[in-house]
Amino acid sequence: MTVTAVRADAAPRRPAAGDPGTDPPHVTVVGVDAAGHPPPPAVAGVLARAGLVVGAARHLAAVPLPAGAETVVLGPLAPALDRLAVAVAAATPAVVLASGDPGLFGIVRRLRAADLPVRVVPAVSSVAAAFARAGLPWDGAAVVTAHGRDLRPALNAARALPLVAVLTAPGAGAAELGAGLVGWSRRLVVAEHLGTDAERVTWTTPAEAAARSWSDPHVLLSVGTPPDGMRVDNQPAAAPGGGWALPESAYAHRDSMITKAEVRALVVARLRPRLGRLVWDVGAGSGSVGIECALLGAAVVAVDRDPAAVDLVRANAARHAVDVRVVCGRAPDALAGLPEPDAVFVGGGGGDVLAAVAARRPARVVVALAAVDRVAPARDLLRDAGYAVEGVQLSAARLADLPGGSVRLAATNPVVVLTGERP
Repeated sequence: MTVTAVRADAAPRRPAAGDPGTDPPHVTVVGVDAAGHPPPPAVAGVLARAGLVVGAARHLAAVPLPAGAETVVLGPLAPALDRLAVAVAAATPAVVLASGDPGLFGIVRRLRAADLPVRVVPAVSSVAAAFARAGLPWDGAAVVTAHGRDLRPALNAARALPLVAVLTAPGAGAAELGAGLVGWSRRLVVAEHLGTDAERVTWTTPAEAAARSWSDPHVLLSVGTPPDGMRVDNQPAAAPGGGWALPESAYAHRDSMITKAEVRALVVARLRPRLGRLVWDVGAGSGSVGIECALLGAAVVAVDRDPAAVDLVRANAARHAVDVRVVCGRAPDALAGLPEPDAVFVGGGGGDVLAAVAARRPARVVVALAAVDRVAPARDLLRDAGYAVEGVQLSAARLADLPGGSVRLAATNPVVVLTGERP
């Protein structure tokens, strides 16, 4: 446990009647400016009244501390939370120092989870400072973190969206993110030691970032095209306003070779796309399944052996303003070296393709089959690979006009959808 407490002879300060400290007892969380600016005058007043100041050593050294205040140097958080609770109970003015805006992936969440009353005086966050240094707008950006958690959701967000800020951690930083973004059209901004004499801001490529060592702490910006990242509905990763399971007319396709809307609705639901997940669309054809997964926030790799189909996928992705990585090649060989998927749609290929997909062990595999004789072998293959398999046959009939105002039902081809879930 790394907690250092220092108490001077003076008793903890208590606010006088009528001064700003007469609010109900609470913890004031003060952001230390990531851009290197001095704290505003209001912060000086908060600090001057403090009887307890908690923060990392670098933050405690960055601000003027009142004589007689107890200081706690942060290591593990639990002892500091206990000390803050004691201070609040005793009505001792308590201050917590944190980087930038403490409400952005910061300590505010942990303090509230501990039932501590909180007031926040934010400063410029490291994310805002990084965008400022890069000269980029960031109102359309997604902000994610790889600090203390699996890197893949942050990486997949950067694969899916054109403007993403990633709060990094040792072992989950620019080198690792760069390696995972090779193959995607991205420029990276790596902002190291913001607000210090060692500050460095570097524009680079994913491959170059992967080959370098970067100092901590740093922030990574992943920048695609267009570089402002703003979606027309002002939601960087929300469900699309125009919906999904779109009609076939929403996509360019050849000879009606496209997953029909009714089938696509079930397939996309089974794939469970969302921001932070990676979906493969194997045998993509028009790319409609992968594109709708991308519209719902997932990163997508579309694979097809036909160069003409690859061109269709690219055109359809551009039409719907989503970023889909397209691979032209024959599966299963084309799947080698692709990043690990969370879910895979197999819309084309034989048993060897399905076996190669199952061998990568994604959480979900969804297969659409028009030939009934292929259903049992595909089901058995997935079961043998450890998947729980369910299936449904979809046979839709659409209304079609007849002369005189009557209507008939026009049947679409029946399709069997198999869903394999890894327990």
